[in-house]
Amino acid sequence: MDHKPEYHKQDSFLTRQQKLEEIRAMGINPYPSKYDPTCQMQWLEDKFEGEAVGSAEEAMREETPKVRLAGRMVLFRAMGKNSFAQLQDESGRIQVMFNRDKTKVKGLLQNGLTPLKFIEKKIDLGDIIGVEGLLFRTQKKQLTLLVTEVEVLSKALLPLPDKHSGLVDSGVRYRKRWLDLITNREVMDRFKRRSAILSSVRNYLEKQEFMEVETPVLQNTFGGAEARPFLSKLNALHQTMYLRIALEISLKKLIIGGFSRVFEMGKVYRNEGIDRTHNPEFTMLEAYASYWDYNDMMLFSENLFASIAKELYGSTCVGMREDKEGNMHEIDLKTPWKRLSMKEAIRIYAECDPDKMSLLEMRSKLKGKIDEKDLNKAERGQLIAYLFETFSEKHLIQPHHIIDHPIETSPLSKLHSDKKLREEQFVERFETFILGYEFCNSYSELNDPQLQRQIFQKQHAKRERGDDEAHPMGEEFLEAMCQGMPPTAGIGIGIDRLVMLFTGVRSIRDVIYFPIMRPEE
Repeated sequence: MDHKPEYHKQDSFLTRQQKLEEIRAMGINPYPSKYDPTCQMQWLEDKFEGEAVGSAEEAMREETPKVRLAGRMVLFRAMGKNSFAQLQDESGRIQVMFNRDKTKVKGLLQNGLTPLKFIEKKIDLGDIIGVEGLLFRTQKKQLTLLVTEVEVLSKALLPLPDKHSGLVDSGVRYRKRWLDLITNREVMDRFKRRSAILSSVRNYLEKQEFMEVETPVLQNTFGGAEARPFLSKLNALHQTMYLRIALEISLKKLIIGGFSRVFEMGKVYRNEGIDRTHNPEFTMLEAYASYWDYNDMMLFSENLFASIAKELYGSTCVGMREDKEGNMHEIDLKTPWKRLSMKEAIRIYAECDPDKMSLLEMRSKLKGKIDEKDLNKAERGQLIAYLFETFSEKHLIQPHHIIDHPIETSPLSKLHSDKKLREEQFVERFETFILGYEFCNSYSELNDPQLQRQIFQKQHAKRERGDDEAHPMGEEFLEAMCQGMPPTAGIGIGIDRLVMLFTGVRSIRDVIYFPIMRPEE
């Protein structure tokens, strides 16, 4: 039995379907293959800004500029011998005027409806049409196109959202992003800005002599982060595969192979929770530079952010932005950024000194804030990280680099070059925080294969004890490291959070075209 969706039963769908049949019966193809507009609508507004262009009378005499446009009809009103409409394309909107004497419909035979009646009766809001005609300005100086020929390009069988109530349900907006883009101009502009940010990132990296590469999404084993993977199955080889949780391992193999600076901007997948700043599928930038350490990468990252801000805003100030607790702050990405060690941040904001606390005292301070099971099995380094996350993160409003992390939370990082910190098992790692959120994770990469094996073995033991997020053994990566890996610094930046910062939105779903959503009932 042919099961049809609910919208096929709606009166609006049935009415438009009937109109579609009538249009075809008139000999008009409502879905032609091609149309050649001469420009987009905003280009016209920009080109003729401040110019008289001509009057309606001059347009009727064909004495004004001629153009061809294509777009979706979003407003319409009939006014006797003239009808007015608003057409919308990617760039913006323009007013068009259909005239009883001048406007023709391509393919419409003369023994049926007049062109103006055809437009009024058979074309609906949401239909995509091509229009050719002459520009003029109305008495109110609005740029308008007197249409001489209309061509139906795509008959829409479903209506646009109600023009008064609009598209306000966030679930519908995220699931049906096409409607969101059609009806909310600011959403279109936001995603254009996302594209501009990605271009800016790429340009910056290429100027710094990084080469863009592509590495596998499907992997035999996963690694590069502490996260649960998505599993798949490769039928051809009868084996389990994993969707990558990070780009790190593959990119380091390329560094070992001899590339000096590489980066990749691509999707990674973590089988974890969904909230305002997390989506299981997200876009990650990772970059690696031979012969750099984490100090070089700190300068690189803050200059990257400042460079994007200047391109977008002409200044390092990005405007008022909201922190985790709903407070607004004027954010300035001007370099240099403040640096604090993780322990310094704890001393300042948690008002305690981890160097003077026993494990028992740490657990006591964290009781009720961290899951008791995780708290009881946590080692000293993990407890220090918990203290920072619990008490310090939310205070890091302006850009901060939090440096020098415990090795327990950093299994791929290099032990610190400072003797005292190395003896305490701290590594050369930094995370960057703005508005209390993490934006960058970077470290001097561990390149000692024997030490890396020891750390992997400890991580493997944690997995054996039930920690699903502990790093697995990576024998192939260890083999590659045994060929010799140069001193290297790497960085990971969540692109979606980066876009959130530069567009001023609070939810990651607002900067992902199609975020993961619970299926509709």
